[in-house]
Amino acid sequence: MEDKNQPLNNPESGEENKSNEQQDQGGDTKSELGDEIVNKDHSSPDIEALNKRLTSISPEELQKLRSDIDKVRTEIGKMVIGLEKEIDLLMVALFTGGHVLLEGVPGIAKTMLAKLLARTVNTGFSRIQFTPDLMPADVIGTAVFNMKSSQFDFQKGPIFSNIILIDEINRAPAKTQAALIEVMEEKQITVDGTTHKMELPFFILATQNPIEQEGTYQLPEAQLDRFVFRIRLNYPELAEEKLILDRYQSDFNQDFDEVNTVLNSNDLRRVFELIEQVYIKKEVLDYIADITVSTRNSHHVFLGASPRASLWLLKVSKAYAALNGRDFVTPDDVKFLAPFVLNHRIILSHEKELEGASPEKVIDELVETIEVPL
Repeated sequence: MEDKNQPLNNPESGEENKSNEQQDQGGDTKSELGDEIVNKDHSSPDIEALNKRLTSISPEELQKLRSDIDKVRTEIGKMVIGLEKEIDLLMVALFTGGHVLLEGVPGIAKTMLAKLLARTVNTGFSRIQFTPDLMPADVIGTAVFNMKSSQFDFQKGPIFSNIILIDEINRAPAKTQAALIEVMEEKQITVDGTTHKMELPFFILATQNPIEQEGTYQLPEAQLDRFVFRIRLNYPELAEEKLILDRYQSDFNQDFDEVNTVLNSNDLRRVFELIEQVYIKKEVLDYIADITVSTRNSHHVFLGASPRASLWLLKVSKAYAALNGRDFVTPDDVKFLAPFVLNHRIILSHEKELEGASPEKVIDELVETIEVPL
């Protein structure tokens, strides 16, 4: 006789009991929101399992990117000692469509670093030496009258290339600097009512000397804001100085021919699309916003960073994560990149300037006051 107190043999009920047993054994379950994988014992979630659902980047794609990056580092390392962090920052900017301002005293390989990076990429390269008498037409080009067609033809200037090295950018007057405003942000030039689009990739790498002020012009804030990074280069350490001397004791000419090409335009487009897919959770997005807004609310800062800074911090954080073999952004990525993104976008208060404080130090202090997301 059937026992009425026993539960019916319902398949669905059995599945539910089985699921409950698995949960009681400490298995992983999805939260009610379905956005995270939560462990029953409240331990850290399975990152690999989480990322498989949140990004379409394959391990093979990340491995290919890391391999290409290592090759670029190796090629540049044939000529440059040290500067590993700076090389990574240049590649992050290149992979996100940004521009970089290199600042440092003469003779510390600013120009060489730019030329070496351009040599590892099989794209167009041009160099513009900025001087006080440089005119906008010398940079963007000008209309030339064609005797045969009786029309004006536009002759493109050196800015029409893929990787452009602008040496001593702060030596050109304001009207020449103004010629860069449109092209740096919109990647186009408008001359005589006609718009000329730039070919991608379009990457400006500018250098400037912070010491020699005679014959220089301070870059306007609007132009500085168009650089994703300002990277300050310092003197090498003693051990690095010895390695430099040892490297070039028998090679006075510093032959660039031994530096090989690693990437091409198609590779850069592929990397750009890959970086867009890197996952960043909402808490890290909020962390970026908190850092940027803190520069506007601090009494140590006269002029804070704009929303453009937040957007660039988001982009470069994704790129930096991909360079390190990850398809997700961590707060440490944001914390490391914040000073390079913000140091040229803020103006310190008068009191801080009198103290001799650097923008990087103030930014680090502000970042330390913000709670790091888990």
